[in-house]
Amino acid sequence: MGNSKIIEKFTMFASKLGNEIHLRSLRDAFATIMPLYILAGLAVLINNTVFQWLLSGDALTSAQYWGTLIVNGTLNISSLLVAPVIGYVLSQNKGYENPLAAAVISLATLIVMLPNRVSITPLDATESVLAEGMLTFSNIGTGAMFAGVIIGLLATEIFVWVSSIKRLKINLGDSIPPAVGKSFNVLIPFILVMSMFALAGAVLHNAFHTDLVQIITTLIQEPLRTATTGLGGCLLLYSLGNFLWLLGIHQSVIYSSILEPLLIVNMTLNMAAYAAGEAIPNIINVAFVPAMGMMGGSGSTICLLVATLLVSKNQASKGVAKMAFVPGIFNINEPVIFGYPIVYNICMLVPFVLTPVLGIVIGYAATMMHFMERCVVYIPWTTPPLLSGYLATGGDWRAVLVQAVVLVLGTILYIPFVKMNDIVVEKTMASE
Repeated sequence: MGNSKIIEKFTMFASKLGNEIHLRSLRDAFATIMPLYILAGLAVLINNTVFQWLLSGDALTSAQYWGTLIVNGTLNISSLLVAPVIGYVLSQNKGYENPLAAAVISLATLIVMLPNRVSITPLDATESVLAEGMLTFSNIGTGAMFAGVIIGLLATEIFVWVSSIKRLKINLGDSIPPAVGKSFNVLIPFILVMSMFALAGAVLHNAFHTDLVQIITTLIQEPLRTATTGLGGCLLLYSLGNFLWLLGIHQSVIYSSILEPLLIVNMTLNMAAYAAGEAIPNIINVAFVPAMGMMGGSGSTICLLVATLLVSKNQASKGVAKMAFVPGIFNINEPVIFGYPIVYNICMLVPFVLTPVLGIVIGYAATMMHFMERCVVYIPWTTPPLLSGYLATGGDWRAVLVQAVVLVLGTILYIPFVKMNDIVVEKTMASE
């Protein structure tokens, strides 16, 4: 009885966490801009593999300019992309009538909080100089993504609250066009919110010689990213997400809302470094975790399907495995989750949680030992296993070998639990 109450309370907590409006808005916002990062990954891959195979010299430089332009329009303006999208989605989720205004104020507020004086190095120069009145990719790109997230959330919350004060609305009547009426309704909230953030930016600059973006990046983004996307933090959060599946709760409650945004930051930093020919900083990122710990979907269930086809004597389980195998190749495993089932199936608890852990640890160790390259391409989550490792690492065939090892070991890990599940199913049917 005690255990059931604990599970019930944990289930309620996880459900509330998954529906928390800010985490849900983050999940929706990153899903919206994800295609741009996938495009950036493909551009980086083509620039650094295909073009280098086919061209050289000035022809190579000219061709790679195509990929550079795509990187500039995606990775290098990451904070400018994420802040307005978060503003739009959060205000929409809060039921605000003018979400486009929230997107505008989020973007404008982010610009307000950026430094007006930056250090740049001119072409053919060895020393940097100070310049005013410009935005640099270093301040609006991957390094400032988390600042875009925080400022987008904060500016939207304040703006929606201020806009709800009726005394601050300017009502021009019903005789004017709706767009004009909406703009006047948010005029005073725009002025107040922008002025408040500009005042904060001026105080930080004049009194402390810093800016909010730098503070967020140094004091929030980097400590949080280091803690959650290190090996231990990643395994803990991802395993907790997979455990939720056994309670019937989608693992995106943990993965998509908490872990994935930080993994995306790691991925964008990797892609930017790869495009610039610099050392790749992060092993664990949004391409690495699915490639090593999500083969076939959550729980690496492609291993379960193979194990079932190899050793299961239960025709129902084999039927589900055959039906789910093709979707599983593309990492779509809802037929397994609810058909095998995984949900509330205690027999699958250990392998469903531990197989992804095994894959991530093996992939991490292989990368640390320089057996395989780090993931530098943001690939679609539906990319099949083996191909995903090759593409994510920028064409390293050794990553395919590592994935193959993980698939074999994962299948072996699932086999005894498949047999155990057969026995449980047989006894259950006999008792009925």
